Amino acid sequence: MVVGEFAEKRDLIIIGGGPGGYNAAIRAAQLGLKVTLVEQNELGGVCLNSGCIPSKVYAQAAKKLEALGRYASFGIAIDEPTFAIESLNDYKNMTIERLRKGVEELCKANQIELIRGKAQFINQKRLGIEMSHHFDLYDFEKVIIATGSTVEIPTEYRAAKILTEAELYRLTEIPPHLIIYGHSYIALEAAFTYRQLGADVTLILNKENFSFDESINRELQRLLKKQKIKVYRDYQLKDIAESHTLLQLKLSKSDQEITCEGSHVFMEGTHHGNIETLDLQRIGVECTTDGFIKVNQQLQTNIPTIYAIGDVTGGGQSAVKSIKEGKVVAERIAGLNSEVDLSLMPAVVHTIPPLATVGMTEQEAKEKGLNIAVSQFNYSGNGYAMVTSEKSGIMKIIKDADNDVLLGFHAIGSSAIELISTAVTAMELVGRDEDLNFPLYPHPSFNETILEAIEGLNNRAIHMKPNEKKSVKV
Repeated sequence: MVVGEFAEKRDLIIIGGGPGGYNAAIRAAQLGLKVTLVEQNELGGVCLNSGCIPSKVYAQAAKKLEALGRYASFGIAIDEPTFAIESLNDYKNMTIERLRKGVEELCKANQIELIRGKAQFINQKRLGIEMSHHFDLYDFEKVIIATGSTVEIPTEYRAAKILTEAELYRLTEIPPHLIIYGHSYIALEAAFTYRQLGADVTLILNKENFSFDESINRELQRLLKKQKIKVYRDYQLKDIAESHTLLQLKLSKSDQEITCEGSHVFMEGTHHGNIETLDLQRIGVECTTDGFIKVNQQLQTNIPTIYAIGDVTGGGQSAVKSIKEGKVVAERIAGLNSEVDLSLMPAVVHTIPPLATVGMTEQEAKEKGLNIAVSQFNYSGNGYAMVTSEKSGIMKIIKDADNDVLLGFHAIGSSAIELISTAVTAMELVGRDEDLNFPLYPHPSFNETILEAIEGLNNRAIHMKPNEKKSVKV
């Protein structure tokens, strides 16, 4: 390996080209900074290459298959549909490649220097970057670490057919029986997706329920039962054994033990920050015991010239978080007074139908001792839901009954993910129910589920029968 004798100088170096890293790079370039982006694998990170995008391609395939069952109502006759996972994987790979090329072209258009290599800190002002047979030195003014995180499952369970998040959407065949152990959005999304694509699915929750509002959890319970997804609640995994072509999971709940058998198992693992090769200990950057970098509210490490964003800082894995933090840090480095507030970050799940929430649940509001009003509108009362034959779902809104400030939106139903943006905007503006009651809503549309739920807060919803009105003060 050839080591450069002299260090080159750079204003801003960003380590990691995932959603946080490349967004930070482009935003910094827009603000006139000279940017160097270092990536040792593929641009786009886990989200683009093995996480968000692949999983959503599969979820879309599942959604389209489910929709075929409603075509007959519209007079459209379809022969028995077939599904070819090879074609889906081809489309997935094409989508990933096109999006990745798009990121590369945007970096080039913004005159961002892209270095393919592995970075490590030499000291608090110098980086070494290993590139094939070269190891070059770079002195920097500022650095943003955006290296993401890696998920690991316990080594004792690492059998050939136990799938990680990345492996879940790289299969070349649909599992005959997929067991999913976990309670995150990834587990829930995978359960609906693979069931619709033809697998038998068993979902094992290591707690009693998901962390959504109780009304959403009840609707999920109904939908899971409708899809014939078997659910075991509050069971802990004790052991996994391989028997011929099957995997046997031994589960316990209180003093009860059961065995669950399937062809494949997806298991949620433990995340840790990707910091091993950075040599942060050498320069004194503070990290947690699970490998996440500690940052302040400005996303600075204990060394003020070194920032960290996204999954490598812990606090949950989210492309939304990474993107926002990347842009804000770039702006702060450029001298703008930008900040990040993740308190109203929406949670979305591409179930069938999709799920989206933001703000407090009803239970959380009660635990805070707030005087609240709650309204819930069923999709079955929406005209457009009837037109499209997508009648499953609810829209639930919570407000503070003392000052009318909106506290939470919880939706499961067609277009819920798109509708949640209205809720996020209203709550960011500290909106009250009158702010969403006054505007005109397109008709017919799913948007009207928001209007009906808002009107229901004051018992004015038109499309609820008197005995269906769910508005309550607590």
